[in-house]
Amino acid sequence: MEMTVAQALIRCLEMEGVEVIFGYPGGAILPVYDALCKMGSIKHILARHEQGAVHAADAYSRVTGHVGVVMATSGPGATNLVTGIANAYMDSVPLVVITGQVPTSQVGTDAFQEVDITGITLPITKHNYLVKDAGKLPTVVKNAFHIASTGRPGPVLIDLPRDVATETIKLDYPDSVSLRGYKPTYKGHPTKVKEAAQMMMKAERPVIYAGGGILNSGATGELLELAEMLSAPVTNTLMGLSSFPGDHPLFLGMLGLHGTRYANLAVTKCDLLIALGARFDDRVTSKISSFAPDAGVVHVDIDPAEIGKNVQVHVPIVGDVRQVLQALLPNINKKDRSEWLEQIQNWKEQYPMGYARDGMLKPQAVIEAICRHTRGEAVVATDVGQHQMWVAQFYRFKHPGKLISSGGLGTMGFGLPATVGAQVGRPDSLVVLITGDGSLQMTLQELATVVEQKLPIKIFVLNNNCLGMVRQLQEFYCERRYIATEFSFVPDFVTMAKAYGIAGYTIKSHSELDRLLPEILSNPDAVMVNCLVDPQENVSPMVMAGQGIDQAIDC
Repeated sequence: MEMTVAQALIRCLEMEGVEVIFGYPGGAILPVYDALCKMGSIKHILARHEQGAVHAADAYSRVTGHVGVVMATSGPGATNLVTGIANAYMDSVPLVVITGQVPTSQVGTDAFQEVDITGITLPITKHNYLVKDAGKLPTVVKNAFHIASTGRPGPVLIDLPRDVATETIKLDYPDSVSLRGYKPTYKGHPTKVKEAAQMMMKAERPVIYAGGGILNSGATGELLELAEMLSAPVTNTLMGLSSFPGDHPLFLGMLGLHGTRYANLAVTKCDLLIALGARFDDRVTSKISSFAPDAGVVHVDIDPAEIGKNVQVHVPIVGDVRQVLQALLPNINKKDRSEWLEQIQNWKEQYPMGYARDGMLKPQAVIEAICRHTRGEAVVATDVGQHQMWVAQFYRFKHPGKLISSGGLGTMGFGLPATVGAQVGRPDSLVVLITGDGSLQMTLQELATVVEQKLPIKIFVLNNNCLGMVRQLQEFYCERRYIATEFSFVPDFVTMAKAYGIAGYTIKSHSELDRLLPEILSNPDAVMVNCLVDPQENVSPMVMAGQGIDQAIDC
């Protein structure tokens, strides 16, 4: 059966199991939208900005495990996707991004709404395609989904010129993929796996350092088994949070610049660091020479480029974390490390996570209360800033994949559209957004998407009338010379929410918080909660630039 390339594209997406597309239409992508309208089998979520669409697709992928799909038109439609594509690339999220392009005869002529989006996104995609040959479209789509979802996941972009989209082809969708030079390694080398097991059994003070690769590979069960067999404490990166139960006695919390002191001390004093699906980024290691200085390092990662990139590794294992752990666990025997665990317990008692309780509404208290009332079981999305770090410190996730946050790129404005994608992906789950007054205003227009799609998300704004994290940095690095961080005007978020038809609450005290939370969380519709928190509160502890992670200060 013959059909247009645009229709063939929709049919290919159907054959890949795509159920939802997030997007924003325009002239160059019009044939694809017309085909989507005619065929009608895939739900389309209309964002209010292309950046909102790509962040929603990103979060949808994270909560479902499926490849997220986003569409936009050429020119500004495509460039508005760039931040979201980079965000997905940094956080290893599988996306297929489809952009319209001017007709092939106009490519390179500076035509209306023309940009070289494949050139622009080359450094922030796993691969991208400019489809000039109509007959190659089915193979391109098949390859795109394969590349996005295999190996280390990431975004793939397909740029489709308008004239190609209207050509007619006979659809012959490939059953399989064969790409020369692209053969991800999934099984760890048996010799290296045995070496790692031997090091683990000999170690007296092991620490497991678990990142987002645990969640990507579905290795949470294996991680728990390894930790309990080794009696080894577990610390998470931001992207790894929720991969290990937050209430488990072996859990150390997050490590790094704003990590718990006991996690940072445990890493500094360990004699074996077992890195699983983590990449030793600068927010974790700070001063490299002081990071686990006396430890042997076992590093398991599916991306060979990450192994040895930042720290010296003694046993490198390239492979899927889950498959490597499945091969490793039969070589591990139960071992008692009570002396090491006693030392860690002493550190926990000496350096507990806390905050001043001086009567003002504290942002940490808001997060603790949300965690208590949701029993640690909500899907929690964040933006980027102080509130993100407080969520990492004070929300104890019980189940995997419940934190949706921008890690590597640190994208303000990610949170609200991310809750759209998360709620679409998990319609029966409680989805909570914890954001700041700065971040929320970056993508506030997506409230319209929330209402239009009838999404019952709960939005908590930790409102301190400033860009809190930047203000904190100015306090410590600029001798309190504050510039462009304190807002002289912040809108009334409750009134704004009501303009969208969303119920709103303003909370000023701890008593109001405890009294209103059950009513807020049980509301079947979306709710905006404006929490007026202490504007001087800082994220503590904090590792200053150039210091080792064991040198954190209270602030």
